[in-house]
Amino acid sequence: MSVDPSSLIVAVIAAAGAFVQGTDAPPEIKDQATQTLESYSASTADQQVSDLIAALPEPVRAPAQQAVGEVTAAAAAVLEPHLPPGTRDSSPTPEPGPQTPAEPVVPQSVPEPEPPASVFLSSPPVYDDESPADTSTVLQPVPAAFPRASLAPIGAIALFAPWLRKAGSICDGIKPATLAALYAAENGFRYGPTAPVSPAGALGPGQFMPGTWAIYGKDADDDGKADVLGIADPVMASGHLLCNMYEQIDDWKRQGRVAGDTLDLTIAAYNAGPGAVLRSGGMPSGSSDYENQTKPYVTKIRGSEPSFAQLLAPLIGLSLADGIGGRVVESAIRYLGLPYVWGGGNIDGPSGGGFDCSGLTSFAIHAATGITLPRTSETQWNIGQEIPMDQARPGDLLFGNWQSAGPGHVAIYIGNGQMIHAPTTGDVVRIADVFPEMKARHIP
Repeated sequence: MSVDPSSLIVAVIAAAGAFVQGTDAPPEIKDQATQTLESYSASTADQQVSDLIAALPEPVRAPAQQAVGEVTAAAAAVLEPHLPPGTRDSSPTPEPGPQTPAEPVVPQSVPEPEPPASVFLSSPPVYDDESPADTSTVLQPVPAAFPRASLAPIGAIALFAPWLRKAGSICDGIKPATLAALYAAENGFRYGPTAPVSPAGALGPGQFMPGTWAIYGKDADDDGKADVLGIADPVMASGHLLCNMYEQIDDWKRQGRVAGDTLDLTIAAYNAGPGAVLRSGGMPSGSSDYENQTKPYVTKIRGSEPSFAQLLAPLIGLSLADGIGGRVVESAIRYLGLPYVWGGGNIDGPSGGGFDCSGLTSFAIHAATGITLPRTSETQWNIGQEIPMDQARPGDLLFGNWQSAGPGHVAIYIGNGQMIHAPTTGDVVRIADVFPEMKARHIP
């Protein structure tokens, strides 16, 4: 079986988007390029990638084409055996129709394109930011872009991950992957003041209606406000709302008032309201809204749960670290999925389309502390204080690939035996297990 063109082109789009993000192009050029790439839809996967590149602004066209070519050559040879089960069928799925709010206390949904398959791209564990590395490619889990999210949405998803984990532990019926799939469908993990508002007035990444938010919106991260446009507060509100509905629907099932899978009905209730479930005796049906929106909405979320479970596996171990260490980690994970670029990155962010290992640590440490580190892993080893590995805390630097001149690689510890790093040429910024023989240093 050949590689699904939709999955391959999604990988290409992710590469082009990451390149544009990391360039030093003027803001107006980046904005135009961003708008072009965000217009991509998996339903047009059979179109030539060259058409998309041709639509980019001329200053970034040639280097973007080069980046796309490199990723395509690597992905085409090895992508298909590693695609998750069920992601090779690129047939379009029904889109939800416009929603008519049925229950004023339930968040309303904005119809979104179907998520493309997760794509896996990375390279062998040869880590050295001081010299070019082996570019042969194998595959490890690094997901591609999700629809209508940012050009590097994995960074946003990583920011959500600790709260998805926490909200997914409120009750047994609602898991982190369910919440993640729901948030992808609701608003593509878009958060903050610029997050789109639905035509019905639903707000933030969880698409809460004001009446529902007045009930469930709480200050989950202790920042002094319940922010519907943030990350922590909406995710925890969604977890409590879903768990309440799950318990209520389970009670109705025991009473014989409704029938069906409890989680399916809970997701339907999040979309159409629990009253719609009760009136229908199960899955809402009969009206065009239920048939054209609610049922496809449930199908979409349940169908994407396995992919999100796979995606979240390395992320949900992230601790909700406070203080400077938490800020170091947060600064780095925003760039998950950005390509490794030898010599790339500095205190101002990515350059040349990405980061190398010491460029990533330079940026993250400076963003969190204002400290400017030396540029290479060998010289960064001389900053701060060495600590035993078992005393490492999120935000500490980890050094490895020891050579005569010192460490050839540096990463950021995120907790639970994991780190974030820019590995090597052909790879991307990603989370990995801490390597054996690594040493830790705490930066003041």
